[in-house]
Amino acid sequence: MNSDDQNTYFGRDLEAMSFAVNYHNWIIDEFKPYFGTQVAEIGAGTGNFTELLLASKTTIQNLVAFEPSSNMYPLLAKKMTGIEQVKTINGFFGSADEIQEPGFDSVIYTNVLEHVEQDEQELRNMYRSLKPGGHALIFVPALSFLYSDFDKQLQHYRRYNKDGLVKIAKDAGFIIEKAKYFDLVGIIPWFIAFRVLKGSISGNSVSLYDKLVIPMMRKIESKITPPIGKNLLLIAKKE
Repeated sequence: MNSDDQNTYFGRDLEAMSFAVNYHNWIIDEFKPYFGTQVAEIGAGTGNFTELLLASKTTIQNLVAFEPSSNMYPLLAKKMTGIEQVKTINGFFGSADEIQEPGFDSVIYTNVLEHVEQDEQELRNMYRSLKPGGHALIFVPALSFLYSDFDKQLQHYRRYNKDGLVKIAKDAGFIIEKAKYFDLVGIIPWFIAFRVLKGSISGNSVSLYDKLVIPMMRKIESKITPPIGKNLLLIAKKE
C-alpha cells in the first residue's frame, strides 16, 4: 500500500464485512493457536476485527494495530481508547520503528496483503519483525478468475492462489505450517455477483451469508479441506 489514494481509503469492504461476525470468528479460531502474547495486526481499519480479537479467549497480552489511512485511523484510535493492551499506529508496517528488531510472536494480515503492491517485501518485513518461532497469519482473497472491477475499486492488486502465496512466503524465509483454501461455496455467488452482474458488496448480503452459510461451511471444512475456495489462509513460521 504505497499510493496517496490508499491514505484515504474508504474501506467499503471493511464496512460491509463488519457484519460477518461468524466468518471473522472462524478465521480467529484458525489463527488462535499461533498468536502468542505480542501481536501486530496490519491494516486494522476501523477496528472491527481488532474488537473480535480482544473479545476472543486468546493468549494476546499486547496488540499493536497498524492502519495507514488518514480517514480510518481516527475511528480505530477512538475505538481503542482506554484499552491498555492495544497500541495504535497511523502508518505503514514496513516503515515502523516497531519492526526494526524482532519483537512479535505473530503478525496478522486479514484481507490486507492484496492491497500491498510489493507483497514480497511485505513478507520480508513480517519475517524481520517476528521473534524466532513466531508466525505470520495471513488471510487473503483467492482465485484470479474471481478478480473483478469490484477488486479494482477496493484497490486490490491481485487475488492469490495457494502455490503463489506459499512461494513468496518461502522466499521470505518462512516455513509453511498450513496453507488451505477457505469458503468453497462462496465461489459461485461471488462470481455471479461481481464478475457477471458487476455488483458491489452490502452489509445485508454479507449478514445473510454469514448467518445462513458460514456455520454450515465451517462444520464441513473442519472435516474436509476444500480443494479450492474463495479465500486462502496461510500460517507460516519463522525458524
